[in-house]
Amino acid sequence: MSLKDPNVVNPKRAKRVAIVVSNPAVSATSGWPVGFWWSELTHPYYLLTEAGYEVEIFSPNGGKCEADGISDPRDASGYSASDLISMGFIATPKLVTLVANTRKVSEITVKDFDAIIVAGGQAPMFTFDNATDLHRKFVEFYEAAKIACALCHGVAVLRYAKLSNGEFLAKGKTVTGFANVEEDFADNAMWSMNLMPRDKHIMPWRVEDELKKLGANYVQAGLWRGFAIRDGNLITGQQNFSGEETARLLLETLGR
Repeated sequence: MSLKDPNVVNPKRAKRVAIVVSNPAVSATSGWPVGFWWSELTHPYYLLTEAGYEVEIFSPNGGKCEADGISDPRDASGYSASDLISMGFIATPKLVTLVANTRKVSEITVKDFDAIIVAGGQAPMFTFDNATDLHRKFVEFYEAAKIACALCHGVAVLRYAKLSNGEFLAKGKTVTGFANVEEDFADNAMWSMNLMPRDKHIMPWRVEDELKKLGANYVQAGLWRGFAIRDGNLITGQQNFSGEETARLLLETLGR
């Protein structure tokens, strides 16, 4: 094996991570515009680049991506007002431009990266069924013994990702993702504010339920608690407060 082989560990080469965010969409349940969640991009980006990693941002279709409104620290709701990391990213022209001009997931060359992270937000739940290039790339990372990560509703990718033997990647794996108790909390919040009728739900399906149907060992840490778990080279994070935990677990796995 040549020392020029990219698979040989090279301590002088910066580790490289591809972060995937969803493209803009319209919710089929609420009719609202939906996208990715800022903290699920910015918190991993911050921790990884601080550790010397190189990070590139992709999306299934490429082009300009939009975040869910309440994930923006400037949103009138105040929901994410304390998210200073996202505010710093948004206020830095060089960084926010990366979201305005993402490359297509199909352009990811797996051998050039050490890991992939699929961020969440609301849009994955309405768009990832058709994101076949993402399904393939996620599995390609996993089967190449690279680190494959997903968090929050980005874990939706596991509903569709099948190994080369035809089995679902999630089958038999210990995983997490947006929990039913958190979906219940979000639905109740919308109902109490009369933003949705009580016979409607924000999400068209639930991550926890679908992972269990696939034969995964789904676990979670409780309502809105930052949490991530690793099973081999698969890492999953529970929700929007788990970006840091997901990135730290990736750093622990790959090293500096």
